[in-house]
Amino acid sequence: MGKKLPKHKIPQAQLSSSVNTLELLYNVNRELTAALDLRTVLQRVVTLSMNSIGALSGSIIVLDDSQEPVESAIVIGDRVLDHTTTQLRITFKSGLAGWVARRRESVLIDNTSLDKRWLHRPDDDDTASGPKSVVSVPLQVRGQLLGVMTLVHRTPGHFTRHHLELVQIIADQAGIAILNARLFAESQRRTMVMTALADSAAAITGSLDLEEVLQRILDQISQALCVEVVSLALIDPKQNELVFGASTGEKSQNVVGVRLKMGQGIAGWVATHGEGVVVPDVSTDPRFFPDVDKQTGFMTRAIACAPIYWRDQVIGILEALNPVEGIFAPDALLVLTGIGGLAGTAIRHAQLFESHQSAHKRYRELFEDSIDPILITDWQGDILEANRQAEILSGADAETLYCSQIDTLKVVDFAKVGKSFATLASGDIVSYETNLVSLKGVSVPVHVYVREVDIDGVPHLQWILHDLTERKNLESLRNDLISMIYHDLRSPLANVVSSLDVLETMVPLEDDPALKSLLNIAIRSTERIQRLTNSLLDMRRLEAGHTVGDFQPTPPISLIMEAIDAVLPTSQTKKQEIDLQIPPDLPQVNVDAEMMKRVLINLLENAVKYSPTGSKVILGAELDDTHILIWVQDNGPGIPDADKHRVFDKFTRLHAHSGPHGFGLGLAYCRLAVEANRGQIWVENAPDGGSCFKFTLPVENQT
Repeated sequence: MGKKLPKHKIPQAQLSSSVNTLELLYNVNRELTAALDLRTVLQRVVTLSMNSIGALSGSIIVLDDSQEPVESAIVIGDRVLDHTTTQLRITFKSGLAGWVARRRESVLIDNTSLDKRWLHRPDDDDTASGPKSVVSVPLQVRGQLLGVMTLVHRTPGHFTRHHLELVQIIADQAGIAILNARLFAESQRRTMVMTALADSAAAITGSLDLEEVLQRILDQISQALCVEVVSLALIDPKQNELVFGASTGEKSQNVVGVRLKMGQGIAGWVATHGEGVVVPDVSTDPRFFPDVDKQTGFMTRAIACAPIYWRDQVIGILEALNPVEGIFAPDALLVLTGIGGLAGTAIRHAQLFESHQSAHKRYRELFEDSIDPILITDWQGDILEANRQAEILSGADAETLYCSQIDTLKVVDFAKVGKSFATLASGDIVSYETNLVSLKGVSVPVHVYVREVDIDGVPHLQWILHDLTERKNLESLRNDLISMIYHDLRSPLANVVSSLDVLETMVPLEDDPALKSLLNIAIRSTERIQRLTNSLLDMRRLEAGHTVGDFQPTPPISLIMEAIDAVLPTSQTKKQEIDLQIPPDLPQVNVDAEMMKRVLINLLENAVKYSPTGSKVILGAELDDTHILIWVQDNGPGIPDADKHRVFDKFTRLHAHSGPHGFGLGLAYCRLAVEANRGQIWVENAPDGGSCFKFTLPVENQT
C-alpha cells in the first residue's frame, strides 16, 4: 500500500488574505461591470485601487491602438479632477507611466525623490509634502497594452510588494472592463462622428447662397468640436494666397479678409500639403505664424486644421481654434476632415450657382438695355423672350409676342437661314437685310443677325434686329443730293466744256505757255467733274439693276495710258513715280471702255492720294487664263483685314479723320462697274506695306 500524502494546513493569515483578495476582486468586478462609460470606469478602478492599498491619490492613462493617450482620470482623496489628459500626456512621455508602458513592467518606488523615472516637481524634496511612495502597473488584456495605473502615498516606503501584487491583480481584473469601455467609447465617438457628418451634410447642402453656406459650415464645426473660433479660408489662385472669408467667435470680424501666402503658417502648410493636422500647443510648432494673432487680436493656443477638397483639388482650409475643454477630442481631425470634404462640394456648387446667377443677371441687363430689338425663339420659331425694344418695334406687348412665331413679323429669309433653320445648325451668324412688318402693319427696314445660342443647356435661336430706318433715310437723302448735284451740274458743265473747246481754237496758245497751262488745268478739271457726274449716273442705274455699258474690244494698254495721262499732273506734283509692269502682247478685253477708264483713274487717284511724296505707285497687268488681271499698288497706310470686305461700300472712308477728304463713292463705283463688265475686284496687302487693288476683265473672245 502506498503512503498517504500528508495534509498541509493553510495558515490562518494566508487564508484570510486570500478571502479578502477574492472579496476585493468580487467587488471590483461588480463595480466595473455596472458601467460602460469609460470615464466612470476609470474613476471606479482608481478609487477601488486606492481604497484597497490605502493610497492618497491615483491616476490612469488609457492608450489607443497606436499607444497614444486618449483618455485619463486623476483622483486625489475624494476629488476627481477634470481636463486631465493634457497634464497626463506630459507625464506619459517623460515620467514613470511612460517607462512602465514601454517596459510593460510593474514598478514599486519607496521614495520618488531618489528615482529618476519619476517626473519631479518643485515639492518633491525630502521636506515637502510631495508624493513619496508609488506603485505603477500596466493594464493589459491578452497581451494588448491598454494603459497604466499609478497610485501614490505621501509617506516613503508606505507601499509593499504585497500592495504592488494586489494592484496588479486589480489591474488585470479591470483590463477587460476598461477595454470594453474604451471600445464602447470609440463606438460612441464614431456614431457621433457619423451623426455630425450626416447633420453637417444636411445643413451645409441645404442652401446655394454662398454666404449662408459658409456660415452653416462654421456652425456645424463649432457644434461638433466645441471650440472658441472656427475660420474658413479659400485659395485665391491668381495671387496664390489663402483668403479668410468667414469666421465665428471672438474677433471674427478681424479675421475676414486676412491673407496668407501658400505654405505660410499652419493653414498655409495644410493648403500646400493637402493633409490635416492637430496642434495641441502652437507655441511648440515652428509652422505657427503668430502675425495673424497680432493682426486679429486673438490668442491661439491649440489648432486643428483640415483641407477643403473639390475633385481631388485643395480649394481652401478649415480651422478650429482653442477647444473649450482644453484639448481636442481624438476624432476632432476626422470630423473636421469629413466636414471639409462636404464643404468643398457645397462651396463649389454655391460658387457656380452664384456665377450662374450673376451671368444670368448680366445677360438680362444686356438683353433689356440693348438698343436693338432682340427675340429668342426655339427651333420651331416660337417666340420665347423679347426685350423692350422688340415690343416697341413690333407694336405688340410681350404677352402677345410670346403667342406668336418669328415669321409673323416677316423677318425670316428662308433662303438665308434654310428650311427649318438648317443653316443655323453650324453655329455661324447669318445676317441679311429685310423689312419687318409690325403687328400693326407698319413696314420697317431691318438688318437681321440670327444665330444659335445655348440657354440653360438648351439650344435656342437669337434674333437681333437692327433698325435701318435712319440709315435708309440718310441714304435716300444722299441719293437725292447726288441726283440734284448731277442734274444741276450737267447743263452748266456742258457749257463750260464747250466754251473751253472754243477758247482753245481761238487763242494762240503756242505764243503764251502760261495761258496754255491754265487752259489745260481748266480742261482737266472739267473732265474730272464730268467723270464724277457720269459715275454717279452709272451708279444709280447699276444699283437699280439696269444694264449699262457699250461693250467693245479694247486694248488694255489704251485704257491704262489714258488713265495715267489723267492722273500724271497730280503724281508729278507729289514727285511720285508710276511704275508700269505690263507685257506688250496682252489680248483685248471686251468692256465698256469709258467705264473701265474711270475705274483705273479712280484707283490711280487713290494710290497717288494716299501714297507719300516721292514714293512709287505700281500699275501692272497680266493674262490670267481667260481674264486680264490688272492691279494698282500704293505705299499708303494700308487697309485692316477686318475692313477689306466693306471698303467697296458706298460712303465708306477708313481714314476719314487722318487722310484726304472725299465722299467714299469712288471704290463703290469701281465695284459696280467691274461687276457690270463681268469682272471681279478685291484688295490685298502689298508686300512692302500699303494696299494692292486688283480686278479682272474678260478677254475679247470670252462673252
